[in-house]
Amino acid sequence: MSSTTSNDLVRRPFEGLPNERDLVAMRQLIPAATMAARTTAEHGGVDVVLATILPMAWPAVRRSDGSITVGIQASFPGGDLSRGIGQALKQALESEPGTPVTAVRLDEDSPRLQELLDLDGDFEIAVHDTFEFWIDPGAERTREVEQSITQANESIMPTIAIEGLPHAYWVDAGSKEHLRWVLDADEDAVIDAVTRLHARRESGIGEGTKYAGSFRAEGLAVPVWDLPKGFGAEGVEAEAEAFRTRFEEALASREPLSVKERRARGGIVARQVTLR
Repeated sequence: MSSTTSNDLVRRPFEGLPNERDLVAMRQLIPAATMAARTTAEHGGVDVVLATILPMAWPAVRRSDGSITVGIQASFPGGDLSRGIGQALKQALESEPGTPVTAVRLDEDSPRLQELLDLDGDFEIAVHDTFEFWIDPGAERTREVEQSITQANESIMPTIAIEGLPHAYWVDAGSKEHLRWVLDADEDAVIDAVTRLHARRESGIGEGTKYAGSFRAEGLAVPVWDLPKGFGAEGVEAEAEAFRTRFEEALASREPLSVKERRARGGIVARQVTLR
């Protein structure tokens, strides 16, 4: 029997899964990405692709070859996202090949992802610049399918994983560029780290960049930096080692905040928001 009911709120639903931070990024930050996984032997040893989103915002689809793709940005019922996604996967396992799961039905026995997936896998993320991963290799690429893919591709904001800054993503949002970094650290400690750097005028990534604020998503802190247009992922990567070093040093510090830092902290805290 599962340890929580379908309505229990779980603030950190991906905890215990490999690569939790990139799963959070896939749920909240990245338009198009996939992550390979597999169900346990008990659940058939079926190949599973965890994806950002699927056509029609389907929760899952059983492909013609029997593998399953799950769209983790879909809407799921209940207070535990992992249970909602796990139930979508369970329904797909019970479906015929070539069948989408269009609605998730929770019950008291709905499993969590942590119960269905083989946790010894790599769970390595792949960021895409198109939704070509939607295409079932065994399905016909009709004109309508091609048009749907083309239309969806036009909505993608360019997003790149940053070398040297694990679980951080550069995004071109049109008028601005941003860096978003998913951290597995106490939220207050993250705020203190940003505060220490901000008081020293070192909270930016590089010239012309600035700390914009942060939010909490699926229980993890995600600080955000504004970047000048044209800074690019290359600009972030050029500064990544030096920035990561000073940020991690500030994060590890246990010294009490100075008077100057305490004044700066009020402004930092005011920029916090929460996404459940």
